[in-house]
Amino acid sequence: MSSSLNSDEKIATLEDGKVDNAYRAEVSPDEVIVRRFGKFGGVLGKLFASGVEARGVERVLEEDRENKNVWNNLLMWFSVNAVLTTVPIGVLAQQFFTLTLPHAIAVILCFGALGAAGTAFIATLGPQTGLRTMIIARYSSGYVGGTIYSILNILTQLGFSTTCVILGGQTLASVNPGTLPLVVGIIIVAICSLIPCFVGYNLVHVYERYAWIVTFIIFIMLYALGGKAGYDISAQKPLEDTGKDYIADVLSFGGIVFGSLTGWGPIAADYNCKLPATTSSVKVFTMTFFGLWIPVCFVEILGAALMTITDPAYVAAFGDGNTGALLAQTLTQWHGFGKFILVLLAMSVIANNIPNTYSAGLSMQALGRPFAMVPRVFWTVLAFVIYTVAGVAGREHFSTILSNFLAVLSYWTAFFIVVTLEEHVLFRRKSGPLGGYNLDDYDTPSKLPLGVAGVLAGCIGAAGAVVGMAQTYYVGPIAAKLGPFGGDLGFELAAAFTAVSFPPLRYLEIRLTGR
Repeated sequence: MSSSLNSDEKIATLEDGKVDNAYRAEVSPDEVIVRRFGKFGGVLGKLFASGVEARGVERVLEEDRENKNVWNNLLMWFSVNAVLTTVPIGVLAQQFFTLTLPHAIAVILCFGALGAAGTAFIATLGPQTGLRTMIIARYSSGYVGGTIYSILNILTQLGFSTTCVILGGQTLASVNPGTLPLVVGIIIVAICSLIPCFVGYNLVHVYERYAWIVTFIIFIMLYALGGKAGYDISAQKPLEDTGKDYIADVLSFGGIVFGSLTGWGPIAADYNCKLPATTSSVKVFTMTFFGLWIPVCFVEILGAALMTITDPAYVAAFGDGNTGALLAQTLTQWHGFGKFILVLLAMSVIANNIPNTYSAGLSMQALGRPFAMVPRVFWTVLAFVIYTVAGVAGREHFSTILSNFLAVLSYWTAFFIVVTLEEHVLFRRKSGPLGGYNLDDYDTPSKLPLGVAGVLAGCIGAAGAVVGMAQTYYVGPIAAKLGPFGGDLGFELAAAFTAVSFPPLRYLEIRLTGR
């Protein structure tokens, strides 16, 4: 492609799709979008000029990257996870799985570390490639496989967002019961989540860099207030299962904890793809790991601890699973100031919901070139509408949605991380069969892997999840061997089945197709 074309000719060529991706990157995304949408493009041009991010899933070239401190990774994930939404996960340890507090803590620490490690690895690929996570998936599973993962990720992020807005709305409604309808609370939280995502990458990072400070202090206060109300470490002891049933409880709760961390895996590279390619992968991994593991463990353990308080007022407040009311009861000791803290806590879910909303829009673009041609901001708004409606519809079933959603979430994220890891380590290393990533090929199906190996390995992983899962609606044959309700081994078997099947399938695919 001749470099002598002027800007208008380049954009026209891009619109025709007759261009390779190296050339595509020479033209800024906002120029292409404005030209593509004719009269409406003028409106978009004004949005972009005012600071709204035009870039979607296009690769970020090295010269366009920003030399940001890798410590931002740590602070961002702190803000995302040191939030109200993390509390109910710890609550589930006693609510559904009858685990005592010491056992709940052990499960949170161990399974949390495992999930954080998987997500931290995915994060290291952002600076190395300059690509969003769902686009990176194309290098292991092809264009079709990447599309399948994008669909799963859209459902994941919308599911996360739904639980966020419900819990935030519940908590706002608990400040002065009877004054603010739950539906209104949900809508308030959803709109506040949309604003940074609409603007884009830079505002997302600015918000997340500081949001954790207030919420982390609030959680320390809640620990203290709960202690004043009286933690009873032995409160759950008479109810705790034994033998196979106890093992089943540990595995099932562990799967939920694991899913709460690996749920960020399919979006982890989205937030550091503008870091220079020379950024240390060890630093990115370390910052991401501790940015996930520390706040998740800290807040989930708080949720488990609050469930040991035997005061009748606390038991009544929790009722049928209203974590917001439980926290409101904890803060009643501070009267009016406690209500102010509760409002801040309710709004903390915004930090958690921002990456869900932002990445849901990117995953919609990653469904294929026709979707990528639609501006990112449109998909972001669509994601907002979907999860707000879902939150309003499912507002009375928060605990059920949370427990079922997070457990199932851990299944697909487990085999996604395994496929991406093995592709990177076995096939994309410099001395491997493919010798690295040809990053200019990210949107050229004919140059990407066929995807048969990745898709088949994912299906095999899904089969492992089916035989190992233990949900209210289905218990797999292996899971059924662990007690009457089953012990959830879904994510472990999904990862194991995928890990064994992907390498030989991928070696065969490379041998037959050369890519």
